Amino acid sequence: MYVREYLGFVAAVHQVKDPKQRIEEVISLTGLTVESKKKIAQLSKGYKQRVGLAAALIHDPEVLILDEPTTGLDPNQIIEIREVIRQQGQHKTVLFSSHILQEVEAICDRVIIIHKGNIVANDKLAVLRQAGSSQQSVQVGIQRRCGHQPPSGTERSVIG
Repeated sequence: MYVREYLGFVAAVHQVKDPKQRIEEVISLTGLTVESKKKIAQLSKGYKQRVGLAAALIHDPEVLILDEPTTGLDPNQIIEIREVIRQQGQHKTVLFSSHILQEVEAICDRVIIIHKGNIVANDKLAVLRQAGSSQQSVQVGIQRRCGHQPPSGTERSVIG
């Protein structure tokens, strides 16, 4: 299936008014103009990611949910996709999941940290950074019981 054909299909599913215009808008927004006449299977992983983002945006949702949207992209594509996400966040709610702290810092204003299904932090990024700078470290000593001493430098571990 071709990029434009796929976006047309998604627009039809969502009953988008003026689908041709909207397809052009999301193609431009996501940087797909050069690749828009190709088959999706012929695209690089980065452009396939962009097609997915364009499909998610085609019906202009109030909430946009993205799971690891920059995984596997080259550095230039990461910068471009981050900018698209930031722009969308100015006029809609964007839920963005990532385990890469650098991505979170580059994109998000507010962060919710979930650990084993429980929310362990929920605040603005600046507040969480400030709280994180006051963390304490614990040193744990490790001794072997076999009568052997561990190699020098391995008798202590820092847990933070």
